Amino acid sequence: MYVIQFIRGFCMALADSVPGVSGGTVAFLLGFYDEFIGSIDDLISGNMEKKKKALFFLIKLGIGWACGFILAMLVLASVFESHIYVISSLFIGFIIFAIPIVVMEEKECLSAKKNCIPFVILGIAVVSAITYFNPTGGGEGVSLEHLTPVLGIFVFIAGMITISAMVLPGISGSTLLLIMGLYLPIVAAIKEILHLNFSALPTVFLFGCGVIVGAFSVVKLIRKALENFRAQTIYTIVGLMLGSIYAVIMGPASLENPKPPMGWHEFSVIAFVIGGVIILGMQKMKDLKK
Repeated sequence: MYVIQFIRGFCMALADSVPGVSGGTVAFLLGFYDEFIGSIDDLISGNMEKKKKALFFLIKLGIGWACGFILAMLVLASVFESHIYVISSLFIGFIIFAIPIVVMEEKECLSAKKNCIPFVILGIAVVSAITYFNPTGGGEGVSLEHLTPVLGIFVFIAGMITISAMVLPGISGSTLLLIMGLYLPIVAAIKEILHLNFSALPTVFLFGCGVIVGAFSVVKLIRKALENFRAQTIYTIVGLMLGSIYAVIMGPASLENPKPPMGWHEFSVIAFVIGGVIILGMQKMKDLKK
């Protein structure tokens, strides 16, 4: 079980580190999402026995997550911008292949509540609106040397939003960071810390505080939503995933050195297929565990 939890955490970290599919989606595909959300909630508000069980589960998962995250941070900052269209094609492969798996996993629930299909449109609209009205694209991201109070508040709020998206099986928190023009600055700041350069520590600290506050506030809400309004929540998640395709296509425009949104000429079929193979491989892992 230790190896399985390590692999689960490692895969979640890789997903959380790049725009596309969230770590929550990976947890959903590998069949432990409810256990993941429940453990976080139990750690916050459960009794002592539940807290101990949740802590052991999250520690095993967290070790794999930390290894995957550090590896991703050391590599991503150097390749992301230079290969943005290939990586974006990979992310779209993640999303396109993940959606039917999510739908099939929840087929019984969704079929019984077809009147909730408009929640798909809601999810698409939310992501599309955030992407379209993004005020921070075109290089107006966070300056690590001159972190003003306003930018500090923005980074803190971004941390809250990011962790909320990361635990939802839908749009990636990294995708939202990309939309807000903060993805590369945050990745670069974390990379500097890993290289023992602490000039970016204030940015990482504020972002981390936002992540902690967001995690404590959103997990219980997600658990209640899945328990009491599961169909509506899943339909919204599918909409968020569909909307994130548009966000990834528009992502290059929000880089520090803006590039045109991805078109057919920039789209990489090979990277798209690789993304699909990875998602199908995760689903196979779940089947093998069963």
